[in-house]
Amino acid sequence: MNRARPDDSNGRGATRLRPVVVAALLTMVCGLAPACAAVGSDGTDDDARIALLLPESKTARYESQDRPAFEHRVEEICPACETLTGNANQDAARQQAQAEAAITNGADVLVLDPVDSVAAAVIVRHAASAGVPVVTYDRLVLDAPVAFHVTFDNRRVGALQAQVLLEAVGDTREGDVFVVLNGSPTDHNAAQFRDGATSVLDAAGITVGAEVDVPDWSPDQAQQAMERALATLDRDRVVGVYAANDGLAGGAIAAMTTAGLDPPPPVTGQDAELAAIRRILAGQQHMTVYKAVRTQATIAAEVAVTLARTGEVPEGVATDHIDNGYGQVPALLLEPIPVTRETIGSTVVVDGFWSVEEICAGMERECTDAGVMGASP
Repeated sequence: MNRARPDDSNGRGATRLRPVVVAALLTMVCGLAPACAAVGSDGTDDDARIALLLPESKTARYESQDRPAFEHRVEEICPACETLTGNANQDAARQQAQAEAAITNGADVLVLDPVDSVAAAVIVRHAASAGVPVVTYDRLVLDAPVAFHVTFDNRRVGALQAQVLLEAVGDTREGDVFVVLNGSPTDHNAAQFRDGATSVLDAAGITVGAEVDVPDWSPDQAQQAMERALATLDRDRVVGVYAANDGLAGGAIAAMTTAGLDPPPPVTGQDAELAAIRRILAGQQHMTVYKAVRTQATIAAEVAVTLARTGEVPEGVATDHIDNGYGQVPALLLEPIPVTRETIGSTVVVDGFWSVEEICAGMERECTDAGVMGASP
């Protein structure tokens, strides 16, 4: 069967940035900017406060990567600034309460990764009425006055996942089916991942035997959805699984392993979680998508500090504008990078995202075979 390859363009003319340009970008954003350098250094902003509000902890990256990178950069460029952090654990009402508490406690800027892209508009409007700008992080808030948005090219993420999946599956036979596990229906990004993947899968003419939007990005619910799919489909005809992130991939793989599909058919993922990288080495998961979230967090921190100091987004940071239903939001879209067994060393290891020791503990033979052992940042 002929396979369609996704167009490299995202249709919006956005500039996608690889991690190797991070140093230059960070210098442009804040490293040499007088406003950034002055924050906290002259005593005028000793009480500047920046709130980082994260959506959940089921996705490992938020607490293991995003939070520490953000806090470290704020401390580095503004020692006198205080970072107020919160994690809503997938509860939109809790996140609203955290945002209101941050504003009450004097937050000068909110950096918000919303649980619910629609419901969080209340948070942004409340912040705007209090004179507090909001930077949306990773997930966009809809129909509200957002000051800046930093994320990845989400449609590109979905298209990359689907493209790599099709290449792994190869030619299919009549009756072969795919299972599609999309992300949470309350997450605006999940819809973009789905749209990108669907554009590629539809063009390839494959048959989707089961498709589920998994609430709350729950690995447990992904496992249950995969179990239901295997119960209704001929499991031997399931030739590929599109899982929107690594947590969903883990749930799907658990279901297939329990059902006796060992190894399972190719499964996609996203976020380059350590468990996913190790599953890729073990032959259980075919790919993940590496997103340089430390870069994302660092840039968000620098934009937030500049907003706290000047009330303005630094010039030259935005590469695009995104319509969120309220207006055109200046945005920076970073580039996602697919990771397979052959490219672990040249991506997440070289970039310092995970160390060889973390990846290869107890898997030295697999790492040697994949060329990971000799990789270094």
